[in-house]
Amino acid sequence: MGPAGLRLFDAAALRRAMAAAASSPRRRANLNVHPTLDAPVQRMLNVFQPGTYVRAHRHDPGCFELFLALWGKAGVLTFDDRGGVLETAVLKPGHTWAVELAGGVWHTVVSLREDTALFEVKPGPYRPLEDKDYAPWAPREGSPEAAAVLETWRLLVLDREEPRRGRSPR
Repeated sequence: MGPAGLRLFDAAALRRAMAAAASSPRRRANLNVHPTLDAPVQRMLNVFQPGTYVRAHRHDPGCFELFLALWGKAGVLTFDDRGGVLETAVLKPGHTWAVELAGGVWHTVVSLREDTALFEVKPGPYRPLEDKDYAPWAPREGSPEAAAVLETWRLLVLDREEPRRGRSPR
């Protein structure tokens, strides 16, 4: 932080986060902007590579999440209590560049392009997710079923983004 309270985030920091995500076994990385995990407002850069699996989850009813698209392209899906898809959105700069999720909503994020960077804001303090916060119908990260579910979600988001040839618009 500068002497007058100005903190800068440059292209080099974004490139480092992208490189970290590309080399991570989980295919994602984050850069916390908030000073401590107990900060009342959590702010972070999340970088996702295609193939990362974010298990569907939800947060406390009062804990919204706001995602801003900085780079790349991501799908956001919301689900009912049985895993049925309720809504999808595609985030990319210059188009739908932000989405806010209400607390208590089952959701996931799917990377649709290399080096997808989303800035996230949500109320703190940080609480690691517990099993009860993960959707019981969503496979565990690293399980053989996770890759198949991820591909289903990816194709669903892409299908809803643009009608394919031979299909009528929805």
